[in-house]
Amino acid sequence: MIKTVEWLGDGVRMIDQLRLPAEEVYPVLKTYEEVADAIRRMVVRGAPAIGVTAAMGIALGVKQQTSTDQAAFIESFNTICDVMAKTRPTAVNLFWAIDRMKKVFERLIREGNRDFDPPRLARALEAEALKIYEEDIACNKAMAQHGARLIPKNAMILTHCNTGALATAGFYGTALGVIKAAHEEGKNISVWVDETRPYLQGARLTAWECQKEGIPYTLITDNMAGHFMKLGKVQCVIVGADRIAANGDTANKIGTYSLSVLAKEHHLPFYITAPTSSFDLKLASGDEIPIEERSSREVTHIKNIAIAPEGAHAAHPAFDVTPARNIHNIITERGVLYKPFDGAIHSLFAG
Repeated sequence: MIKTVEWLGDGVRMIDQLRLPAEEVYPVLKTYEEVADAIRRMVVRGAPAIGVTAAMGIALGVKQQTSTDQAAFIESFNTICDVMAKTRPTAVNLFWAIDRMKKVFERLIREGNRDFDPPRLARALEAEALKIYEEDIACNKAMAQHGARLIPKNAMILTHCNTGALATAGFYGTALGVIKAAHEEGKNISVWVDETRPYLQGARLTAWECQKEGIPYTLITDNMAGHFMKLGKVQCVIVGADRIAANGDTANKIGTYSLSVLAKEHHLPFYITAPTSSFDLKLASGDEIPIEERSSREVTHIKNIAIAPEGAHAAHPAFDVTPARNIHNIITERGVLYKPFDGAIHSLFAG
C-alpha cells in the first residue's frame, strides 16, 4: 500500500509526486516552511492529503518553537497557520485541518490560564495531526466500500486527475479508492485514465497507481473522453472533489465540468467521491468557490521543456465547478447521497 505522508516526530516524510513516475523518492521535511512549500509546489497534492500534511506541518512548527513567552508563542502559531493557509486556496480540507488545529491550540491556551506549557501544546497538536491522519485513512476505506456498490461488473470506468492514495493520507484514496475496492471485489473492471492537462496527474500518478495495484487501465488524452463514451466504452465516470458547496455544486480539477457535460449527453452516471471534510456549507453554490490560478508556465512547459512559442500567453485555472444537476451521486464516508443534494447534504450534517 502507498503511504503518501507520514509523521516522524521530528519531520514529515512524503512521497515526492513531482518526481513520479520516473522516481519513487521520499524526502523528509524538517520545518513547517518546507511543508508549506511542498504543498504549494504540489510535491504533495489532493485535497485530503493537503489537509493531513498541513496539520502535520503545524504540529511540526509548534514543536520547534523555543519561546517561553505566551504572547510570542501565540503569535508564532498564528504565523504558522497563516503560511499554511496561503498555499492552496481551493481545497477546503486545508482550512478544515487548520481550523481543527486552531481549536485545540485555543482550548489549551484557555485551560492553561497562567500555567503556560509549550510542551503540552506541542504534544496535543501532534496528537490532533495524527488523529486527522488516522481519520483520513478510515474515511477512505469507508468511501471505497460505499462507492464500490455503485460499480457494475465488467464496467469500463473513466476517471480524471489523481484521486488515489497519492491524493490522501495513503492506502485507498477517494474516487480511485472506489475503483480499487471494485477491483478487489473481483468485478473485472477497467479504467480509462485521463492524462489531465496541464499538470498530467492522470498520466503521471493515476496510471502509476493503477499499475502498482494491478488494475487494468488505458491512458487517454483528455479530448478522447467523448469519443469513447459515444462508442459505448464507458459505463460511468467517477472523480474526486476539492470543495463541495451546500447545494452539491463541486469544484474539482480543471476538465471535470467538461466530463460531466459529456456524461450527461451520453446518459452515463457521473459520481463524485469526497469526505465530509470537503464540504463547505458556508457557500450556497459553486459560484462562491474560489478558483486557484496557477502559473501559466505549467501550461506552456512540461518538465521545463517549452511546448509553446516563447512569450505565449496562457491561462491556468486549476479547477472548475460541476453543477449539482450534472452529478448522479456523491459518495462520502457516511454513505451515498442522492438528489436533491441540498436536502441530502443538510441531513448529512444535521446529525
